[in-house]
Amino acid sequence: MIYKIYYQEHPERNPKRETTISMYIEAESLPQAREIIEENTEYNVEFIEELSDKAVTYEKANPNFEVTTF
Repeated sequence: MIYKIYYQEHPERNPKRETTISMYIEAESLPQAREIIEENTEYNVEFIEELSDKAVTYEKANPNFEVTTF
């Protein structure tokens, strides 16, 4: 499954919607997706969204779409 991770780059700052960034990762489950992010980044994760096939197709239309690997 592809998961969309919404996060803040600086965990010591208060989260603001305007500074939320997203990335995509591949994982077998939501807990595994969270584990991958926590092991490989210092980001303040706001939300993890499992994307349906239709959502992945929609996201791929964005030229900046890239599945991050660690």
